[in-house]
Amino acid sequence: MTKHTPIQPSGDAKLAKTGSLLERAESAFGLNTLGPSAVPKDLPDPGPRPPQATSGNPQPAAREQAETSVAGTPEGAVAEVSSARVPLCGPAYEVDREALRDSGLIVPEDPVTGLLEEFRIIKRELLADARASHATKARRILISSPLPGEGKTFCAANLAIALSAERDVEVLLVDADVNNPSISQLFGIEDAPGFMDALVDPGQRPEELAIATDIERLFIMPAGTSSARDSELLASARTGQVLDRLTQGAPNRLVIFDTPPALAASPAAELAAFVGQALLVVRADETGRAAIDDAQQLLSACADLKLLLNAAQFSPSGRRFGDYGSRESV
Repeated sequence: MTKHTPIQPSGDAKLAKTGSLLERAESAFGLNTLGPSAVPKDLPDPGPRPPQATSGNPQPAAREQAETSVAGTPEGAVAEVSSARVPLCGPAYEVDREALRDSGLIVPEDPVTGLLEEFRIIKRELLADARASHATKARRILISSPLPGEGKTFCAANLAIALSAERDVEVLLVDADVNNPSISQLFGIEDAPGFMDALVDPGQRPEELAIATDIERLFIMPAGTSSARDSELLASARTGQVLDRLTQGAPNRLVIFDTPPALAASPAAELAAFVGQALLVVRADETGRAAIDDAQQLLSACADLKLLLNAAQFSPSGRRFGDYGSRESV
């Protein structure tokens, strides 16, 4: 057994007999003499204290340090938040107006046509939804179709031209049809690095690939270099980083994506998760209901899906645009 030796009293004998075990130990071992050291009287004056933050918000200098670019961020890395506007600063090209006319597209300098009036109606709803939402995604609009030959590229190009006529809107038309790119050809622009190149190279700033056209407020980004990994690249976190960069600090910038047909290739379905509005172009008297339903399912990652009927020859109201005011007076 363990032998316990009584603590011999020292100091205050009365406390050793009547106090608690801790009090008697303190008295026996002299612990009651311990305490903080006296503060020296000849310490130098430390000066005024720095101001203390009163809230959890970072100070202005800290906010400036926090603002940084997501361009060059490795895939999977977390980019710091920035609110500084990113200007589109790619090379400048002149759009071939004859190429527009040959393709049946809107020419900004030409007289108002029925085609322009139709796309003015279409763009109003898209603009209203983009402005009503506080989400950046609402300013990204995907244009697709269920099947090839239904006019989705024709509609994407005309919609971009019609939107660029707005005085307070900047439009970036992205050729995301990486399997069959045609936007550059429609506008008479030479092939150049573009969207897919920005996804492949984390060091590539996407704004430098946006071609400034001589159509005011209209920019075009070519499809870029295609590869066997296009679908995986479009589904990666890098796509979100690139699109965030293209809309960063620019609440008046709309990004239009011309994608492949939803039932013919996967990029439309992959991009649907990164946009806020999708326009499904179907051809009157040709596109079947089953194809529309299947395409709608594939694009369901976008919460706002709209249907555009192309090449319709009949209007129940007898509405026809473009003739009013065009006849000569008699």
